[in-house]
Amino acid sequence: MTTIKEIAEKAGVSIATVSRVLNYDPALSVSDDTKQRIFETAEKLSYKKKSKVKKNIAKIALVKGDNGNEELSDLFYMLIRFGIENKCEQNSLHISTFFRGNEKGMLDEQILGVIALGKFDDQQISSLKKVSKNIVFVDFSPDEEKYDSVVTDYENAIIKVLDHFISHGHQKIGYIGGREYDKKQGQKINSRVKTYKSYLEEKGLFRKENLYLSEFTAEAGFNLMNKAIREQGGDLPTAFIIGCDTMAVGCLRALHEAKISVPERVNLIGMNDFVFSKYLFPSLSTLKVYTELMGESAVDLLMERLLGRKVAKKVIVPTTLKIRQSSL
Repeated sequence: MTTIKEIAEKAGVSIATVSRVLNYDPALSVSDDTKQRIFETAEKLSYKKKSKVKKNIAKIALVKGDNGNEELSDLFYMLIRFGIENKCEQNSLHISTFFRGNEKGMLDEQILGVIALGKFDDQQISSLKKVSKNIVFVDFSPDEEKYDSVVTDYENAIIKVLDHFISHGHQKIGYIGGREYDKKQGQKINSRVKTYKSYLEEKGLFRKENLYLSEFTAEAGFNLMNKAIREQGGDLPTAFIIGCDTMAVGCLRALHEAKISVPERVNLIGMNDFVFSKYLFPSLSTLKVYTELMGESAVDLLMERLLGRKVAKKVIVPTTLKIRQSSL
């Protein structure tokens, strides 16, 4: 297992700085570039890259559906990007990165295919089609009959966590997570929340006051858990699903400051299994989302398209529940 010392040496910073960055310490004053370097170093050390064996044979575009700053607040897309870049290197594909809304800059690049990472509206999809007819969407499936896509099986993932909590006697189970954003509809509830609500309704256990939504950041997790503590006091749920590990960092901090013990009083299970999750105190139980595999699968799908496959294909990646110290 990668150690904090190894991360510090590779990133060129102190062990204390690495520890505070991985724990999203709000009092730490370091640049975003330093934070980015630490997170990237931590994740890259967690898997071995295979060397490429050929010269570049094709040029493709990675289009990111964010503004470039979201990777620091939620590492999910950064890890998928690593998988994409690593697989492209193995297969000697030249990859250029663009942000959503900059599709015009790709028209003169002689790009043979596009990997679209994140959420895109109809107008943005039309712009991508002008660049190349070969498009793979990752973490988004706008039309599985037309486009290739790679998504995570969040429905079964949430059910897996709820079954675990229920089997351990929890009857009051909360959810702290983020919302997705649609340009036309504004903020909307994502599939994880829908499954949480519908499954607990089937069990007669859903209570709307146990559902807290905001953004996928550590600060939002801290604020939402504090809100739950204020509003529910002694009736606080005994278990929470947290929409991503980054939010769980803030939740743990809020519980610690309120002197609420984890897992004795409140159990937490996050989602993603970021490298820092095992370094938290207590270490975070989490659903492992195979982000690197999602990125690699996207490249595989694109290569199949370039070789002539005509029928759209959708890859659904499963998850694995990892129980650590934050849940019994």
